[in-house]
Amino acid sequence: MKNLDINVQICDHKNALQAFALKYTQDIDDANDLVQDTLLKAFRYSGLFKQGTNLRGWLFTILKNTYINEYRRIKRKENVIIQSDEISNHNLSNNAESNTCNSKFVTDDINKILSKLQPEYYTPFVKYFEGYKYQEIAEMLNIPIGTVKTRIHLARQILKSRLKVYAENMHEVID
Repeated sequence: MKNLDINVQICDHKNALQAFALKYTQDIDDANDLVQDTLLKAFRYSGLFKQGTNLRGWLFTILKNTYINEYRRIKRKENVIIQSDEISNHNLSNNAESNTCNSKFVTDDINKILSKLQPEYYTPFVKYFEGYKYQEIAEMLNIPIGTVKTRIHLARQILKSRLKVYAENMHEVID
């Protein structure tokens, strides 16, 4: 019966949620969708609500977070579409041809620099680059996680300093 009581209390706040949602969305249909999503989440997670606390504040927080998450999702999606629209087939083919040669030189230079790194820097850096997490690398090498982070950082700094010529050339191409 407790679950039914909380569901009734949640429904009592529907009009206030509707007005609050309308301030965010500026559109009645979007506001209705937002309130519906909020109510579904509130019903689903009603077991997490603590009796005696502010139900209205809890519901408004769910609504606000739902709106923000949806807004971010839409913006990410728009950003991907815009960026892909800006790339023409002509630019892609020209870049692919020139990048093949350039990437070969860059890859060779990176491998030369990596081969000259001391093993205590090389191993953590390569493992991190392969996708291992700091903790996993620390356990593999039997060293503290802070040491792993430091060695990876120092390896990056060495790479950056020795590959400056590529960064400088990129600025010349862009300018």
